[in-house]
Amino acid sequence: MEFPFIHTNFWDALIAVPAIIVFIEILKVFLPSQSAWIPAIANLIGLVISIFIAHPHSLWTGIMMGIVYGITAVGAYTAFAGVMYTYRNKGPSTPFK
Repeated sequence: MEFPFIHTNFWDALIAVPAIIVFIEILKVFLPSQSAWIPAIANLIGLVISIFIAHPHSLWTGIMMGIVYGITAVGAYTAFAGVMYTYRNKGPSTPFK
């Protein structure tokens, strides 16, 4: 069995990652006490987008890119939250303790 050749493009990441961030922000309004589950939910949303929309031709490609989309969305959100926290507090401390 060979590894699949993954075809992805700029538009996949440009649409999928912000869409995951928007879904997570909406979910945080309805489930505010479940913040520990946010990375797992982001990966599940990334898997759904990738398997059923972006890469329906190959399950393995969909799984791989779905995980990449979810991890990228969580990383982008965390980086933005850290920058905003530092900017508001005017010091190099971290919001994630």
